[in-house]
Amino acid sequence: MKKIVLIDDDKDILESTVDILELSGYEVYTAQNGKEGIIQVKNIQPHIVLCDINMPELDGFDVFRILNRMPETSSIPFVFLSANKANRDIRKGMNLGADDYLTKPFKEIDLLDSIESRISRANKLKQEFEGIKGINKFIKVANDIIPLNIIPNNKIRRQFKKNEVIFNEDDYINYIYFIVKGSVKRVSTDSHGKEFLDEIHHQNEFFGYLNFFNNNQGKHKKTAIALEETEIALIPKKDFNKLISKNRDVATTFIKILSGKVFNKEKRLLQLAYASVRERVASAILILLKKQNKVIEKKRLHISRLDLANVVGTSKESLIRTLSDFKKEKIILTGRTDIEIINEPALIRASEGF
Repeated sequence: MKKIVLIDDDKDILESTVDILELSGYEVYTAQNGKEGIIQVKNIQPHIVLCDINMPELDGFDVFRILNRMPETSSIPFVFLSANKANRDIRKGMNLGADDYLTKPFKEIDLLDSIESRISRANKLKQEFEGIKGINKFIKVANDIIPLNIIPNNKIRRQFKKNEVIFNEDDYINYIYFIVKGSVKRVSTDSHGKEFLDEIHHQNEFFGYLNFFNNNQGKHKKTAIALEETEIALIPKKDFNKLISKNRDVATTFIKILSGKVFNKEKRLLQLAYASVRERVASAILILLKKQNKVIEKKRLHISRLDLANVVGTSKESLIRTLSDFKKEKIILTGRTDIEIINEPALIRASEGF
């Protein structure tokens, strides 16, 4: 059953609208002011939000702004309901990025049509990043909004051998990269030529877009290298840029991705500052295994000792000593480039300092 959060301080309208929606098969949650409404939306994660504009505590515009800034609620369809028919308010609501604006009293059919169409569109766009087939579906939906006929016809696929450079630091960003098969590492080098591993990407992941939105410095800050035989799909920057700038659903999806990247970077910096080498090694193995397990079911990590040491932020010698300790404790088994986890609970405890 589809969930709706309805925010309105008018009890009569609230009750009558709830009756309409529940009779139409929706599960409805209500709030009579903006603050309460935000809490409801965060907790319930509804399929759509219907919100009045003139309310106590926070008005509808403020509610929308707050929800739109939070990654967990920014992509939920949002419809304004208001008795104010002034073009100024309607324009303001739509300019903020709302999905629709209905003036009271609205017809039952208009309300239901708006809800159904917004939920349907949001459901289609949720498939946008689910593998290479998801890209094709996503682009097809995008073409209904913006004519991007170039993408499906001219989407480029390239094969890269192990250790082959995909792009270099300071190369201009011309594409968004998607891994069809294989894995990629992003690295930077210091003035002495020492390599620092920033991140490893696996199948069904986008990469190379973190500086995509910086028009003045649209260059890659890291070098990307194939870790194995890898196939990459390249989506032209200009086409993706059109989609990002003109479609709120796509933009909010990338905001979520970027927010997650920032959170993970902060977490990693804290670990480097305060965690022991043992904790960092255990944590790195678990994180890399989780990413790899999107496509591989076995609890076996394939990575060189040098690359893992760079991820952890320690020397290769310190890494090998720690892996030897884990092996003696029967937490892992090691091969030349493989690490098999045989006691995951113990590895989790080690990552937490126990």
